[in-house]
Amino acid sequence: MADRIRGDGGRARRNEPDDDRYDDEEEYLEPISAAEAAREGLRQIVELTGRTPVGTTSLKSVRDGWLVGVEVVEDRRIPASTDLLGLYEVELDLEGGLLGYRRVRRYQRGKGEVG
Repeated sequence: MADRIRGDGGRARRNEPDDDRYDDEEEYLEPISAAEAAREGLRQIVELTGRTPVGTTSLKSVRDGWLVGVEVVEDRRIPASTDLLGLYEVELDLEGGLLGYRRVRRYQRGKGEVG
């Protein structure tokens, strides 16, 4: 297997089957693992928003890929305990390509949901 970078910035592995039904131009992409999906979701949000990541907060396998929750610093404040954080949901396809993202919440550090 050889690694390659896809045109949309996602990372996927290429598998070249021995089957004659595949021509030289066609490639089969293997699904990414949960850990790869979490890393890719974080990377995509940082690249798209330019925000400082706090970390991945959730990961869910869905029918057509992955939903990744990513927390970022939206606005730095002094003291840091009053920073504004944003929680983003990133939707990836099975190969790790970005399908979409949205900010789900914006809140002050340390004042997240209780319960």
